Amino acid sequence: MKKSLWNKKTLGVILLALAGSCANERSPVTGWAYNDPTNGGFEKRPYEEQETGPGLVLIEGGTFTMGRTEHDVTYEWNNIPRRVTVSSFYMDETEVSNFSYLEYLYWTARVFGPTFPDIYYKALPDTLVWREKLAYNEPYVEYYLRHPSYRDYPVVGVNWLQANDFCAWRTDRVNEFILIREGLLDHVPSPTDQDYFSTEAYLAGKWQGQLKVKLQSFDEQNPERDVRMEDGIFLPKYRLPTEAEWEYAAYGLIGNTIGERITERRIYPWNGHGVRNPEDAFIGQMMANFVRGAGDYMGVAGFLNDNADITAPVYSYWPNDYGLYNMAGNVSEWVMDVYRPSTIQDADEFRPFRGNVFTTQKRDSTTLVGGYGGEILTNTDGPVYQKFKHKVTPPTPHGGAGETVEVVDSVLTIMTNDPLGNNNATPEGKADIPGRVQWREVSTAFATDNLDERRNYKTADYINYLDGDVASSIYYQLGEDAYADRGDKLMYEYAKTSLINDKARVYKGGSWRDRAYFMVPGTRRFLDQRQAAAWLGFRCAMVRLGSPRGLGK
Repeated sequence: MKKSLWNKKTLGVILLALAGSCANERSPVTGWAYNDPTNGGFEKRPYEEQETGPGLVLIEGGTFTMGRTEHDVTYEWNNIPRRVTVSSFYMDETEVSNFSYLEYLYWTARVFGPTFPDIYYKALPDTLVWREKLAYNEPYVEYYLRHPSYRDYPVVGVNWLQANDFCAWRTDRVNEFILIREGLLDHVPSPTDQDYFSTEAYLAGKWQGQLKVKLQSFDEQNPERDVRMEDGIFLPKYRLPTEAEWEYAAYGLIGNTIGERITERRIYPWNGHGVRNPEDAFIGQMMANFVRGAGDYMGVAGFLNDNADITAPVYSYWPNDYGLYNMAGNVSEWVMDVYRPSTIQDADEFRPFRGNVFTTQKRDSTTLVGGYGGEILTNTDGPVYQKFKHKVTPPTPHGGAGETVEVVDSVLTIMTNDPLGNNNATPEGKADIPGRVQWREVSTAFATDNLDERRNYKTADYINYLDGDVASSIYYQLGEDAYADRGDKLMYEYAKTSLINDKARVYKGGSWRDRAYFMVPGTRRFLDQRQAAAWLGFRCAMVRLGSPRGLGK
């Protein structure tokens, strides 16, 4: 991470530096001085640009042709070419490794394990994805995730929901480290489910930790305050990249650009039409980890061409011109988007994405003051367990019945500690993590959402917009009565005529089990967000705020 922009000695030095640096600066619209306690103390803190988070590289945005770049061998016609624009953003240099995911599991077990073990169990990857009916893959089931021989290999067996939970955890740990680094927070060596750091809870004033260090304020009525979003200290959320972002980053066309002219369009993340390295020093070597032909996963003994039977370490092969590794081959990767065949045709030209479900933070309606909104709610109780006992009689090793024993089972139920009476569960039916801010979908039932006055959206869920909603249904012209009883099965009758529903998430790129065709960034496939695979991993992304290129450019 780059050098700190804040003085680490004392908060008093910070305040004096601020007062001196901005003493003569005044508002161009009112004339009042900034950082002046005598007129209210409205602050203007020094700020240069967004800090680059750990593991991220800047992807300078721009326009590109999204979609098919070669013959559609699957004849799905779901990636028709279209020119779009992607804003600058950050993306992980590599796929998330086993070791990084084990760090997440270790933290989760340490913080939530004693009280809410189910949170840890739900974070565990599915190691059984390695099993095949007619293959001996048991060593990977047992060793791939935890043995140090594989710690630099990409984590697999993680579903889309688990990947998002990892991103949320990473956001909080990075921002916690930044506060500690800047001397604004005391390090807590052994956090618990009652006092672990949560960025959203901190900004909402709901963090339960008692070791916070306050910033000195220029407001004489409130001489100390917490860190705010306006200070620019916190990083934005880590998240999965959108499909457009992932595809744009995979091509790395910045290396083929002179002025505004792209000199050579790419099929893969590298130049040329082949999958072998043309350079003299590496001539003939594979550029990525994929299946070369029928039954050929690694080459011939003595010259293992891609040097990998299954996955390869995350820093293998040559990076593309953005410095990203394994954007073709190794493992396919989850992205944010919900899958629809016509998304590329329907989505906006600027920052295209399908999957918007607009939400807002839950507030306590009993503390509304002057129309300013109520207190933001956090999950205080966490998951609730109903324990029950039943008796079982296990068999003996030699047959027959053994001694009857009593077994205690734990069943996760949905917590309902919301003062508004709303169900506090996620769409997947699992309880939210304690300490996190609660969110709800925007709704006409809440006057504060102002949906009746909005022009850009009128509801929360736009996953089916133009592809799956009533207006796009083949039954639309038959009138309201013809489809009134069909519910959400108007366009895609899941498990009958289609495997597409609102839980179908896009994954991009080829893997160690795919042929070269799927290494083309424009190819797109989907899988239910609750499922995982031995050839599917993920990497994180982050929005770029402010200038698309940074300082000095």
